[in-house]
Amino acid sequence: PLQQPHIPISFGGSSDIAYQIAVKHADLYALWGEPLEGVAEQIGKLKAAASAAGVAAPRVSLSVRLILGATEELAWQRAEQILAQIRANPQFAAGSPWQKRLKGTGSERLLAAAARGDRHDRALWMPTASAVGAYGDTTALVGTPETVAQALLDYVDLGVTTFLNRGYDPYYDTIDYGRWIIPAVREAATRRKQHL
Repeated sequence: PLQQPHIPISFGGSSDIAYQIAVKHADLYALWGEPLEGVAEQIGKLKAAASAAGVAAPRVSLSVRLILGATEELAWQRAEQILAQIRANPQFAAGSPWQKRLKGTGSERLLAAAARGDRHDRALWMPTASAVGAYGDTTALVGTPETVAQALLDYVDLGVTTFLNRGYDPYYDTIDYGRWIIPAVREAATRRKQHL
């Protein structure tokens, strides 16, 4: 953009060239919800590209869906119900045009993580990504609000500065995120910054 200051630019990608483009043009680098090890790897590559270019690395955003329940058992029951609905959708059936789409590096990374197991780290769940061919932010953090907030904070500890979260029931999920997730994560992240 020619205007200065310009509207912030967000950029995402998991290929090696994506990190170089991000440090040159982006204010915010967007990642999908991967296992912590994968997110740390990508943030490391982003910082290395920034160092090589002699610039500051952009802030990092992470997109992951949240599936909450009043108890862990209820959260996982809800997750399984959501997965059943996804699998029943003809758009995502084996052999559908959706499933035949070309996959980018990010999608391949999600599918590789899913092949290693359904659950990762504190609350990351991969079957929702596998069911749709890993297009977009299709992984989920599943658990009570406390569990999910702590899982988000695990990403904060790696250098994530912003979250883009959505669920499967937009109205009620928004209420729950505003009531339970956003205040808890914001407060804990602020405390962590003060202790640095």
